Amino acid sequence: MTGEFLDRVLAMLGDPPREHADPAAWSGLEAELGFSLPKDYKVIVDAYAPVKLNHHLYLDHPATDRWNLTAGIRQTSEAWAQVPWDDDVDGDPRIALGLDEMEFGTPRGLTPIASADSGQTVFLARKDSRDLLFVEDGDGEFFEYSMSFSEWLFRYLIGEDMSGPGSSYFYPGPVVLESRPMQPGEQVIRRQGPDRGM
Repeated sequence: MTGEFLDRVLAMLGDPPREHADPAAWSGLEAELGFSLPKDYKVIVDAYAPVKLNHHLYLDHPATDRWNLTAGIRQTSEAWAQVPWDDDVDGDPRIALGLDEMEFGTPRGLTPIASADSGQTVFLARKDSRDLLFVEDGDGEFFEYSMSFSEWLFRYLIGEDMSGPGSSYFYPGPVVLESRPMQPGEQVIRRQGPDRGM
């Protein structure tokens, strides 16, 4: 099923620039995390990141100096770990993951892998050797999605509610991909994926 949604996402986003693919960067990140990231996630990131998709969703890459995924995961995990979590968290991931305390950037906890300028953070978690996604909606509520990253991304891009009820952003026409400037003053390059009949 993951392959099916990965193929759909790649078809929707179009010819990938693949400017930063680097297996050593992934190895370094995964060694720091203590676990392997999902293959479909790495394929998408290698193909297009650093990128902003459809005006909101950011994907970073572990092989770049700016928008570096490794540094982003580390810094975001440290920031989330400083939040004083009480026992009343809507959609509390601790229950699903069997944790006593919130953990971020650990093999048992939540690892931030994408974010949106509308406030959401996408977290990867693992339970019983399978990957789960939790999306925090920007207001402290978590929503669990038992699916691959590529399925989540596909559904996000076609306008489904993928960070809780009423959270969809649907833009008809091709997906818009915006490069992230790699140097100060560098222009953002905007391109579109293929027509998708929407």
